[in-house]
Amino acid sequence: MQWRGRRQSSNVDDQRGRSGMGGMAFKGGLGTVAIVVVISLILGKNPLSVLQEMQTQQGPATEQTTNYQPTPEEEELGQFVRVVLADTEDVWKSLLQSYREPTLVMFTGGVQSACGTASSATGPFYCSEDEKVYIDLSFYQELQNRFNAPGDFAQAYVIAHEVGHHVQHLMGITDKVHASKDRLSEEEYNKLSVKLELQADFLAGVWAHHAQSMNQMLDPGDIDEALNAASAIGDDRLQMQTQGQVVPDSFTHGTSAQRMRWFKKGFESGDVSQGDTFNTTNL
Repeated sequence: MQWRGRRQSSNVDDQRGRSGMGGMAFKGGLGTVAIVVVISLILGKNPLSVLQEMQTQQGPATEQTTNYQPTPEEEELGQFVRVVLADTEDVWKSLLQSYREPTLVMFTGGVQSACGTASSATGPFYCSEDEKVYIDLSFYQELQNRFNAPGDFAQAYVIAHEVGHHVQHLMGITDKVHASKDRLSEEEYNKLSVKLELQADFLAGVWAHHAQSMNQMLDPGDIDEALNAASAIGDDRLQMQTQGQVVPDSFTHGTSAQRMRWFKKGFESGDVSQGDTFNTTNL
């Protein structure tokens, strides 16, 4: 990916070296705790889970500061994240009227968001309550080493997916899904969660389409890196790896094939209107 020397976003809150983990005001997720933990280790906390339920309080959260000094590699990765965020700003401002730019928070160890307190193990996540994307950059090591999804465009895909959730929030889609929780069974709600996640994958593909048109930033193999990352974090693949069996009723993010298909559709079409995952029978 050609990113060096390009505009970096100013909408970044660098909290590396600070940890807001003194208390545990935490909002949980869908399905069983085990499934939530598995999902959060992969591509960020389920965007629905940060909107709801399961708040436990063990005293107020406190912030601890350490003498954090990023390595040259970490500093370069921070610059990379700023460039990718800037690309998402340029694309979505061109596609959506009145687009509000989200803030991206880089943290180490743990962080306090409007959706609750999260540790690095939560992975990247989007919080609609404060319109911020949160990421501990050490997640990228997990993506490469644990999930065998290396490459800078795989890393860009992660950010684009979370910004996709921001787009869904601005369009009112996330709130509609969340509002249906009380009248649906867990299985039915999980199906909506899958549709929401696949749409975020589609929107990440739309971003890649237009970012390429604007900046010619793709190198050969970049799209394959994103597709490999999407495949690595499919529910079916993760469940087989972690529990030795696949339980479709507990899916919350979609299968590897579905995630790849919707990202590819977004990239090839570049058309937001083709990403209605909620009114299609063929996910």
